[in-house]
Amino acid sequence: MSHFAFILTVFSFIAVFTAVEQSESDIYMRFMKSHKCYDIVPTSSKLVVFDTSLQVKKAFFALVANGVRAAPLWETKKQSFVGMLTITDFINILHRYYKSPMVQIYELEEHKIETWRELYLQETFKPLVNISPDASIFDAVYSLIKNKIHRLPVIDPVSGNALYILTHKRILKFLQLFVCEMPKPAFMKQKLEELSIGTYSNIAFIHPDTPIIKALSIFVERRVSALPVVDESGKVVDIYSKFDVINLAAEKMYNNLDISVTQALMHRSQYFEGVMKCNRFETLETIVDRIVKAEVHRLVVVDENGSIVGIVSLSDILQALLPTSGCKQYCN
Repeated sequence: MSHFAFILTVFSFIAVFTAVEQSESDIYMRFMKSHKCYDIVPTSSKLVVFDTSLQVKKAFFALVANGVRAAPLWETKKQSFVGMLTITDFINILHRYYKSPMVQIYELEEHKIETWRELYLQETFKPLVNISPDASIFDAVYSLIKNKIHRLPVIDPVSGNALYILTHKRILKFLQLFVCEMPKPAFMKQKLEELSIGTYSNIAFIHPDTPIIKALSIFVERRVSALPVVDESGKVVDIYSKFDVINLAAEKMYNNLDISVTQALMHRSQYFEGVMKCNRFETLETIVDRIVKAEVHRLVVVDENGSIVGIVSLSDILQALLPTSGCKQYCN
């Protein structure tokens, strides 16, 4: 073999190796693009829809009774879906109108959903972000990340019916079902600290004796979905999420938000299994497996002493599964 032929062979090998490497790195993106949102919709699921003329209080009680976190909003005048009612709305109402245990929150007791939307969304109103069942899963992920939302209604463009609410959790769980049948990209074997996934600075957290009203203020001001509960030594001992706030409605405790986080968490479901954690030296593959199996929305990153280091969310993980080029092209 001539020197020139040898060089050509080497370059050919490098080209093939690079092509295989690139092919493996974007395997999840290709999978998402080849499957429709309809594929994720379960054959049987619960979907609660509220008319905007319903009282806010009744709506939140209905969320609790049905065990759901959000509901599409239907406006009869427009004959269309106009938004979503979520636990974040409940938090915003409590944060805005709570004064003291001695003063009843009139706005929560009397307001209709449409009144709340007119008051709260008058300057920040945005049309409902939704997706067609025929759109690709990749389009759904793109929409969730780009719009910085956690719930994406799947609406049939022909009938106008809402079919399902897509979430990061549902998408990742669907992906996980097929991961074992796919070639594993090299980055799945990399450690968390090598991949720079998650948030590691200016972490929002609270203490066991933090009043609930203070926790709600942090939710609103920092726009986070969960607050690690940290003791005096800095060790993570619990977590207070937005979903836990709905227990205030379930237990009708929302008129006294001066109670501590510890007192409020006493009313949490008995099925709570504790804070799900990870460390910076675990691989992405391990972390994806843990977050899917635990069915949680985030992992708290801790050091060897159990002290908080960072937070890794479902959104962080879904973005990490997309190759850098694809994510920059579609998700920025």
